[in-house]
Amino acid sequence: ILMHRKLFLYNFRNLLKAKGRRETYLCFVVKRRDSATSCSLDFGYLRNQMGCHVEMLFLRYIAAWDLDPGRCYRITWFTSWSPCYDCAQHIASFLRSYPNLSLRIFMARLYFCEDRKAEPEGLRRLHKAGAQIAIMTFKDFFYCWNTFVENKETAFRGWEGLHENSVHLTRKLRRILLPLYEVDDLRDAFKILGL
Repeated sequence: ILMHRKLFLYNFRNLLKAKGRRETYLCFVVKRRDSATSCSLDFGYLRNQMGCHVEMLFLRYIAAWDLDPGRCYRITWFTSWSPCYDCAQHIASFLRSYPNLSLRIFMARLYFCEDRKAEPEGLRRLHKAGAQIAIMTFKDFFYCWNTFVENKETAFRGWEGLHENSVHLTRKLRRILLPLYEVDDLRDAFKILGL
């Protein structure tokens, strides 16, 4: 089942302030890698359900597959929000339990709860566990439009601010993932330069 166009455009729009967007959508592709080739096993999308975040729903879904430990799998997510701290912890733990599985997460927006320190720490731990995390760019939205959306063969047209917001969010994510000692080194360098 493909996602309705309006649902995608509303939930994946990479606004810097996205008030009222309480649901998280996760589009996924699961591939098995065999040497130089890969075989697509499944794709689709999920959204959070009452009391259960979408990331947890996906982890339950994939854990039920009984993955072959002798094969390599690559999972790619495109999410409307970055994971909360608790979900990031669960994903990191899941990745440590499945060393034959790689996860790439492309996020439309960064999620921050009231405690603004928790989510960045969750993203750092997730990155440390081996997940590749990035902000969605035009090509990612284009791919999602053509893969997961009932687009009635209409071409994807980005919205005003798509590129600028992607750049802004990418910089913000880069600052989050930068190890703290590097940030301190940069601050010291700026002080020395008088900046």
